[in-house]
Order: sequence, then C-alpha cells, then structure tokens
Amino acid sequence: MKVIYLDYAATTPADPHVIDLMLQYLGKDDDFGNPASDSHIYGHQSRAAVERAREQVADLIVAHPDEIIWTSGATEASNLAIKGVIEKSGIGNPHIITSALEHKATLDTCQYLEGKGISVTYLHPAPNGSIAPRSVAEALRPSTALVSLMHVNNELGTITDIASIGEIIAETEALFHVDAAQSGGRLPIDTVKMKIDLVSLSGHKMYGPKGIGVLYVNRRCYNRLMPQIHGGGHELGFRSGTLPTHQIVGMGKAAELVAAKSAKEQKEQAGYTKDLLEAVKGAGNIGLNGEDAPRVPGILNLTIKGVEAEAIIATVPELAFSYGSACTSQAVEPSHVLLGIGLAEEQARQSIRLSLGRFTTRGEIKTAGKLLAQAIQELRELALP
Repeated sequence: MKVIYLDYAATTPADPHVIDLMLQYLGKDDDFGNPASDSHIYGHQSRAAVERAREQVADLIVAHPDEIIWTSGATEASNLAIKGVIEKSGIGNPHIITSALEHKATLDTCQYLEGKGISVTYLHPAPNGSIAPRSVAEALRPSTALVSLMHVNNELGTITDIASIGEIIAETEALFHVDAAQSGGRLPIDTVKMKIDLVSLSGHKMYGPKGIGVLYVNRRCYNRLMPQIHGGGHELGFRSGTLPTHQIVGMGKAAELVAAKSAKEQKEQAGYTKDLLEAVKGAGNIGLNGEDAPRVPGILNLTIKGVEAEAIIATVPELAFSYGSACTSQAVEPSHVLLGIGLAEEQARQSIRLSLGRFTTRGEIKTAGKLLAQAIQELRELALP
C-alpha cells in the first residue's frame, strides 16, 4: 500500500537534485574534506562548496553571505538568537516579547530564561491566529532587548505581518528575531525591507536534509550576540564545530531550488488546498482554524466536530498526516497553538493538520479528500447511541 504523504509542515522529502549533490561530498573519492583544513586541496574544495551554499541561502532571504551562520537546525538557531541576544544585552533586566503561538524552540527557550529572572511578554493572538503589530508596539518597554515571532505558524499556516512589525521595532533599541522555519521557501523574505535582525531557517522544511539550519545575523548585530557553543571559533565565532559539508551543500541547493520554484508551487498548492478543504468539508461540521487570517497555501488545520483526531488518523492508514506540530505530537496535552486561539480542549483534540508540498499530486488530493470524508462519516455513525 502506497501511503499518501500529507505532513509536509513536519518535514519535506529531500529533492532528488539535493540528494545527488550531497553524495558528492561523502566518499573517499569525493570532496569530503574538512572545510577548516586550509593546507590541502580537499579542505579548499569543501570550503568553496560551503561558501557557495552560504551565497545560495543568503540570496533566498536578501542577505550577505557572511551573515549566514550554519547551525544544526532552526531549533539551535532560535536558541542561539534568543539566549545569545539576552546574554549580550548589557541590560540589567532585559525583556523579551514573543507570542503564545510560537514553536517550542522559542517558547521553551523563553521559559528557561524566565527561570533565570528574565522578563517575557507572551502576546495573545486574535481568534484567527493573527498577531497584531499594534500589540507588539504596546508591549515594548525601554528594557526590551528582543522581539521573537514566527513568520508562518507551523500548525495553522497563518502569516504574521513581519514587515509592519519590523518597522515598529526598528524605531527602538530592541532586536527582531523571526522564526522562518515554515516560511522559508513558501514566502518571499527580504531581511532589508522587513528590517529583520535575526532569522532562523531549517533545511528539512525546504526539501533539503535534516540536521542543518541557519541563523541569519545582521552585520550590525555581530556585537550583540553571545555564542552558545564554544570550541574552535568557527562561523565568525558564533557557532563552533566542524561543518557538515554534505548537509550544507544540500541546504544551499534546496534554497536555490525553492527560490526558483516557489511562486509556481504556491499557486499549484493553493488549488490543491482548496480542493482538499472542499472535499473534507463535505462530511459536515468541520471548521478551518485560522480561516480569516492571511494564510499560506498547503497547510490546513481542521476541527472535526464529534471525532477525535487520533481516531481519524487510525482509521485512514492510507494517509500520513498529523494532529499538530511534529515537535509536540508525542505529548498527551492538546496543541498549545489551538488552545492559544481560544479552542476548548475537546475541540483541540478533534483537530488535524493536513499539509501539502512539492511532490503532492492532484490524484493524491482527490483520493485523500474522499478517504477523509468517508472516515469522518463512519466514525460519527459509530459514535451514535
């Protein structure tokens, strides 16, 4: 049985062009050298490949190559951004602004810092999942060192108005960190026009490999970030450790491909998303979470009245989808994102996330819609007294 994959928001399969390139940096007859080895050709070739990849990622977000810091993923990048800024702030009691809907990489880091006495404001979203720029302005203090918000919510697909918020923060001494793990490759990102200081990106969310990510650090912020990993002074001293050349070139190629393909893919996915939503809604009593907010194509978060999400997942083994973020799907508690927009626990437990991507086909959408609608109707009938 071929399972239809509808969990692209959790991870994407690596593009074949990415895989082919990565294989050129692994074996003994390949460019396997340590990029930090300056004394021989193997190191020089790997260094050149790493720098080319740095340019590819920089081009994706309108940045300078020397502002791209390699990390193990967006989680590490966000930790470096948040902890690094706070530790270097020089403010006696620094303040952070974030939202209740952020990824756990941000929320857990902020809670860790709260335990050390740092003040954190968690903005509350509107019922549609949007964060109003005005709420950021109202939360700012003279002691605010950092504002950290995600560009696209990984569970809802809703878009935060990063450009407007960037304008507000630029008038202060605070730095602006954007978690773009979900928007990299889905939406245009211009660090200059959006006035962003720090950006977290993930390779495996844009058809690249797992285990690699990036923290963009605006040049003017170099002296405002404290390293979190020490041991060799790699990456301008911000992140020590031997660079994984094969993963880096994979992320670079992935960034190049999404830059070229994104507009066409998003248009195609918009149509598929509409078709899937209409098919599932045919079962009746189904709500789209974040419906009234600006959204990216390809992510649907649906509350299925009267049916537990786990039951739906178990009933349709032909489909691979989830009931929340991959980083919290093992938790017993309902999604903090859905609770954050005002859903009751029962509603949150009745919600599923369907996400599409580059390799989704029209035929798969047609089959998935039919299977889901049928499963929902069957489960509701079983629940009848």
